[in-house]
Amino acid sequence: MASNQPGKCCFEGVCHDGTPKGRREEIFGLDTYAAGSTSPKEKVIVILTDVYGNKFNNVLLTADKFASAGYMVFVPDILFGDAISSDKPIDRDAWFQRHSPEVTKKIVDGFMKLLKLEYDPKFIGVLGYCFGAKFAVQHISGDGGLANAAAIAHPSFVSIEEIEAIDSKKPILISAAEEDHIFPANLRHLTEEKLKDNHATYQLDLFSGVAHGFAARGDISIPAVKYAKEKVLLDQIYWFNHFSNV
Repeated sequence: MASNQPGKCCFEGVCHDGTPKGRREEIFGLDTYAAGSTSPKEKVIVILTDVYGNKFNNVLLTADKFASAGYMVFVPDILFGDAISSDKPIDRDAWFQRHSPEVTKKIVDGFMKLLKLEYDPKFIGVLGYCFGAKFAVQHISGDGGLANAAAIAHPSFVSIEEIEAIDSKKPILISAAEEDHIFPANLRHLTEEKLKDNHATYQLDLFSGVAHGFAARGDISIPAVKYAKEKVLLDQIYWFNHFSNV
């Protein structure tokens, strides 16, 4: 594995304040948060969420930031309304049986294929947090990947084979936490080695003083977390801006 299976830390987080500006629509059969006024035939970002799903305020605020940067943004419900909630008990093993990689891959692939078929955007960037990172990586593979570039943060479930399959012409940005037993140092180094060996276009950033989940649901009352979370978002926007114009 390039990153381990999700653990307890994947089910912890802090909700951020703010009012989303986008709208909810059914797109390609999935409840989807859509933000932006750009034509979906131009530049599109698809956000693949962590276990908190596409109604969690934090990811909606992130989508709005990308919309403000000139993208049409879609956040599909890849969990079929079965997202985790911090205020409800959860049987993690049962939840992951319902949302296995095989099940979720079919959902993501279906959305991406219809996006490509219906709109054929000039650029598709795919952004994955934790649980969603695996499927973002799959969509920059040389074997059927439909995105032009990817960015992922504190990934889980990603296999070494998926890293090796990345198309060297499709760039990937990886934002990692210093304290992360899901994406620990040894797997981070192995990922970097594979990317280098494959002559991939990549950037891997490591943030001190933060743990797994910081970019999606970190406690921004803590200065180190606030800095890292905001820096990751700026990096992601700059990343997609650059590669959508080359």
